[in-house]
Amino acid sequence: MNRWRDRLASRFFATKYGRDMLIRAIGPRTRTMTVDCGDHLMSFSPQDYIGRAVFVKNHWDRDHVGRLLGKLKAVGINVDGKTLLEIGANIGTHTVYFGLTGVFGRILAIEPDPRNFQLLEQNVTQNRLADLVTRLPVAVSDHEATIEFFQHPNNHGKSSPAPGHPDDRRILVPALPISKVLEQAGVSEDDIGVVWMDIEGYEPVAARSMQSLFERRVPVHMEFTGEFYGPEKAAEFVAFLARFYEDCIVFYNDDSEENRKVAEIPLDREQFDILLLP
Repeated sequence: MNRWRDRLASRFFATKYGRDMLIRAIGPRTRTMTVDCGDHLMSFSPQDYIGRAVFVKNHWDRDHVGRLLGKLKAVGINVDGKTLLEIGANIGTHTVYFGLTGVFGRILAIEPDPRNFQLLEQNVTQNRLADLVTRLPVAVSDHEATIEFFQHPNNHGKSSPAPGHPDDRRILVPALPISKVLEQAGVSEDDIGVVWMDIEGYEPVAARSMQSLFERRVPVHMEFTGEFYGPEKAAEFVAFLARFYEDCIVFYNDDSEENRKVAEIPLDREQFDILLLP
C-alpha cells in the first residue's frame, strides 16, 4: 500500500501542477534548493518567484537566449568569442544559459542584491563556468556612489534602486558607471559584443553611463518598463536611445514581436523587451 501511494505521489509531483503545489508548500526554513535541470544545475530560494518558476518549469525564460542569438545572426551580427555584458544577472539563470551556448569568450555578470549575488556565485561555480564568468556585486549608475537599493520581499528579480513594493527592504549598495565596471573587470569596450540589461526600472539611469557603448552601436537587449519610468521619463528615454540607434525589435509579453524604429518604441504598454540593433 505504501509503495503504491509513494509511486502515485511521485508521478503527481513530477507534473508541473504537482511541482507548483510542492514548491508553494515549502516554508521559510528552507533557504535554498538545488535542482538538476538536465544540462545544468540551478540553485535558488524556494520563497522567490524566479526560483519557484525554475522548480516548476525547469528554466526561467531560457528561450530568450536563443531568440537573441538568432536575431543577431539573422542581421549578420557575429558575437562569437566576444564579451557579454549582463547588467542585472539576478541568480544567474541567463548567465548559465549564455555560458552553455559556448558563443561568448567571456561574460561579465553584474548583480547588486547580496541575496542574488550569493546564488549567482553558486550557480556559476557548480556549472563549471567560473573561468568564463566574471561577477561583480555592484549596481550600474551614471556616477560612482553608494546608493539605496530596495529588496523586494518575495520576488528577488524585482529588487532595484527604484522602490516598487511597500514591504521593500532598504539597503545600501555600491554603484559604478559602466566605464568603472569594465575597468575593474579588465574588459575593453572593444570586446563587448552585446549588452543584456534587466534592472527593474533603473535602465534610463544605467544607460546614461553607457553612451560610449551606444556610440559604438553595440547591440543592447533590455527590458523597457514605462510604468516605472512614467510617461514623461519614458518619452525622454526613447529620445535618448534614438540618438544612437535607429532600428529595434520589440518583444511583447504575449510572444509577439515587431520591427520598429527606436523613436517609435511604444509608450502605451506597461512592459516589454527591446533589442537595439546597429
